[in-house]
Amino acid sequence: MQLKTTKDRILDLLKREVRMTVGALSERLEITDMAVRKHLSVMEKDGLIATEEIRQPMGRPVQSYTLSAKGELLFPKSYEGLSVEFLQEIQALYGSKSVEQLFQNREKRLTKEYTLRMQKKSPQERMQEIQTIQNEKGYMADITRIDDNSYELIEYNCPIMAVAKEYKVACKCETSMFKNVLQTENVNRTSCKTEGNDHCRFQISF
Repeated sequence: MQLKTTKDRILDLLKREVRMTVGALSERLEITDMAVRKHLSVMEKDGLIATEEIRQPMGRPVQSYTLSAKGELLFPKSYEGLSVEFLQEIQALYGSKSVEQLFQNREKRLTKEYTLRMQKKSPQERMQEIQTIQNEKGYMADITRIDDNSYELIEYNCPIMAVAKEYKVACKCETSMFKNVLQTENVNRTSCKTEGNDHCRFQISF
């Protein structure tokens, strides 16, 4: 999603941070609280955001803002020809093994596609390339370097969320694909959106 307007920037921040107050948004956007409230009011009327009250140890509760289901739909969704209903039909006809085989085939195809772009690259360059590829596919990926040999990969969006929630093998195949493409066995998924976490996170070391 191209970040052009203040509205776009608010949506992007809420996607990444999950929930934010007016004060936090004002600080990140470098605009006044009043300007933030004006944008939030319009977005709330449009059904793009939702509010929740956060109780404080002292004083009044603070209003926190999150993306609504409608707001989430503004971010990339790509089922690559797969839908939950389609997979359920296949499972009913041919059994769960056939669905696993489909995901394994997808993993092989993606591994081949990604590997072509990893040739003659150092571990650091491979991490930068994986971030680029995942962003091209709509995952809103960020890489943080922890030390000389370790990184954290965060995916703020999951384009195949509906499918992955129903078929956890999709997440397993993604982790396996990362190991093959990055050429390291040390790829650990530390949190996953399908398990109710805010984002998918991976600890990767070489």
